[in-house]
Amino acid sequence: MTKPLTIMCVGDLFGEPGRRAAETLLPKLRKQYDVDFAIVNVENAAAGYGVTPQIARSVLEHGADVMTTGNHVWDRKDIIEYIVKENLLLRPANFPTGTPGTGSVVVKAGPHKVAVLNLMGRVFFPQQLDCPFRKADEEIARLRQETPIIVVDAHCEATSESQALGWYLDGQVSAVVGTHRHTQTADERVLPKGTAFITDLGMTGPVNSVIGVEPELAIGRFLTQMPTRFEPAKGPAALHGAVIRVDPDTGKALGIERLRVLASA
Repeated sequence: MTKPLTIMCVGDLFGEPGRRAAETLLPKLRKQYDVDFAIVNVENAAAGYGVTPQIARSVLEHGADVMTTGNHVWDRKDIIEYIVKENLLLRPANFPTGTPGTGSVVVKAGPHKVAVLNLMGRVFFPQQLDCPFRKADEEIARLRQETPIIVVDAHCEATSESQALGWYLDGQVSAVVGTHRHTQTADERVLPKGTAFITDLGMTGPVNSVIGVEPELAIGRFLTQMPTRFEPAKGPAALHGAVIRVDPDTGKALGIERLRVLASA
């Protein structure tokens, strides 16, 4: 068998603490796990709201091969011009026709090609999006003409929607990894037909927080129901994600391992 391909997926970068953790740990983890390809979700990288061109360039420079996003992708207006030009920064593929940017990309990883597909769920989100299941069918049929190695970022609010996408795509893609909820789940496994799955990779950001936010601000909103501008919490940060090993000949996953690494490690 051809040497397995090692793919690292990193959960949502949140603010400056998340960026700092990723910049510090990505190069180390790539070396430690002999990573061939790294995918990083950056939709909360700019103070918790979207991503800027400068941040996106820095994430690529520090070891990401492809960046994914989700519902906060348009929070920074200057990203629109960048995302049109840079196809290594994806937006969900099931945004309506005519939306700037692209929802999938195929990138070389040594002698192999890796496809990354960014999808966003519809449950509990206000955006009016196309069906992620049917969009996945459409995109995967096209991507499989280039490579059997396909990784899907399923950016969903409902855990059930991420899990349904995982089972729906089992055997069609190498991995389905959930993002958005900022809390890592402990259900990583290879599904029966060969697709690695985890409901949520978790967040790369401040540890002492409420999904990245200063606890006092989050508590205040719950207590008063008053609008509050959330700010990233301070203090130590951790990188959350997963390392997936794939048979490059078949695209089937051989294993998946959760990552939780403190930035000080």
